[in-house]
Amino acid sequence: MQSVLVYGRQFCRAVLGYLPYDASATFEFGQSTKRPMRLMTASCGFSKSPNNNFHNAHVNASAVFNKKGIFGDDACFVARFKSQDVLGVADGVGGWRDYGIDPSQFPGQLMKACERIVKNGNFTTSPVQIIATSYQELLENKSALIGSSTACIVIFDNDTHTLHSANLGDSGFLVVRSGRIVHRSEDQQHYFNTPFQLSIPPPGLATILNDSPESASSSTFAVKEGDIILVATDGLFDNMSEEMILKEIAKIKDQTFTSIQRAVDSIAERARELAYDPTYMSPFAQHARVNGIDFVGGKPDDITILLSAVQFEDEDFL
Repeated sequence: MQSVLVYGRQFCRAVLGYLPYDASATFEFGQSTKRPMRLMTASCGFSKSPNNNFHNAHVNASAVFNKKGIFGDDACFVARFKSQDVLGVADGVGGWRDYGIDPSQFPGQLMKACERIVKNGNFTTSPVQIIATSYQELLENKSALIGSSTACIVIFDNDTHTLHSANLGDSGFLVVRSGRIVHRSEDQQHYFNTPFQLSIPPPGLATILNDSPESASSSTFAVKEGDIILVATDGLFDNMSEEMILKEIAKIKDQTFTSIQRAVDSIAERARELAYDPTYMSPFAQHARVNGIDFVGGKPDDITILLSAVQFEDEDFL
């Protein structure tokens, strides 16, 4: 994500693979006894800088997310508290470099604050509350922090099998079931290539966009065993259509960690390859043309992807 002020992109969606979501038909109300589930999560990320290499990591019930969770100007975290798994990504606004400010600092600190709040159990099932509390911490930080980023947080309640989500900007998530998208985040744009964003501007700079955490699009969705949850920054969605993503997810055969990691690696590598293809009509290029901008090619950007399989809790998680 490059612009602090102007020009934005809306997520160019592929119609193929989409099923409309009817909350009244799918949310299982009133069930008090359910077999607990967990998320098996793998991650992969790339910085668009040629000096940064590929990174991946995995998370399960006993493992620790031991990577920095920083891929260029992107940041992410994976955390758990009691019966809730929480995933988050944030995409820093690269335009801050024009002011001599490191764009990775704001999203990195935001995701660290979110992770700390989750691990300490200082949250409800509201992802908006996690974003708002973390953002307030940054505002109150004695060390001056300047920057902007998008934010996407999902909470999976293992006991109720419910996914709670909040998305501010153009990062986002997909829920895939039996090869089809059954739920997705809402893309939030002010205008082409200018997503909603949290910001802390320097004193006297009043023209910076700054959306409130409460502006995030939120939802609640009942997931099932075998569902795949993908959370990513726009470096993925700008360069791969949903149809392409579904084809890669379809390669997951047994939902072991190895299979999930292989799939997320493949998705990230393919997105990075397409980002540097000057002849590729990417989702970003397609939407640029809709907005009257003559553009062809992928969009070089940082890429961060978290890929989770919804599984019943078993001895492997204990």
